[in-house]
Amino acid sequence: PVTAIVFNGMQKVARIKLEETRLRAGVSGESSALELASLREEVGELRRELSEVQERLDFTERLLTRAKEEAPPPHRGA
Repeated sequence: PVTAIVFNGMQKVARIKLEETRLRAGVSGESSALELASLREEVGELRRELSEVQERLDFTERLLTRAKEEAPPPHRGA
């Protein structure tokens, strides 16, 4: 899931850069400006989602580390 979110975000950033280039070149009109604003909003949302995923991953890693530290040593039979 994290990889998919990151990849999706990278695609949207690439589209934003392409749209910005088009706007600067004067290729598109008002619709591109609206699309660019929409894409920027989507990227902002993706950043928030990625931040949340990172927080969850950090939390999970802490739980797993704590569980390993608190686990009794393995029994070694004779």
